[in-house]
Amino acid sequence: MAQFIKPKYLSIVVPVRNEEDNVADLIFEIRKSLKNLINYEIIYVDDGSTDHTHKNLIALQQTYKELRVIRHQKSCGQSTAVRTGVKHAKYDWIATLDGDGQNNPADIPQLLNALKEGIELVGGNRRHSRRDTWIKRVSSVIANGVRAWMLEDNTPDTGCGLKLFSREAFLDLPYFVHMHRFLPALIKRRGGQIVSIPVSHRPRSHGQSNYGTIDRLLVGIVDLFGVAWLQRRSKLPQINKD
Repeated sequence: MAQFIKPKYLSIVVPVRNEEDNVADLIFEIRKSLKNLINYEIIYVDDGSTDHTHKNLIALQQTYKELRVIRHQKSCGQSTAVRTGVKHAKYDWIATLDGDGQNNPADIPQLLNALKEGIELVGGNRRHSRRDTWIKRVSSVIANGVRAWMLEDNTPDTGCGLKLFSREAFLDLPYFVHMHRFLPALIKRRGGQIVSIPVSHRPRSHGQSNYGTIDRLLVGIVDLFGVAWLQRRSKLPQINKD
């Protein structure tokens, strides 16, 4: 068996909506974390921001040539923003993180180190470091518990925005709104391996969440049953190579 070769190129995809005060600091941190480590591009997908997020990103492009900016005219949701970024990415491996600065870019090297032959997704686990409101923490514990029981995806924190995955595998997945929360189960459904590692989580420095907790929970319940339905109807062929 050929030795697994670590990626030499990486596309960083960051979905944002109304994060005008966070974009500059996060880009600085991403560049600092990946300096001399890997060749990379940073793709910001502005999901219909109504503040100065897009204006600030365009200004930052003049300084950072590795920064690419894509804009949705209207908000389409986080999953769609991630998919837009992945579709426009140049490289075979994708790292994602939330645009609010709560994910720490310094954890990206750990995700890369966790890659091995056959692994198509490395997910972050904020379980012991989460810095969110109590309602977000409680809803996350409940949602992760129910999801793990129904889907058996062996992932303690599928809602963590910090992930590393194969572009090819991602684009082969069925697309639906909120699919980013079911990536581990969907990757396993197609036969890929997944692994989770502990990552840090930080309080917000500026602004507030732009995607409602209750709305996500209600839609997530419907999607959960849909993914479970897909799993039950999937058959992976056993292939013998002569």
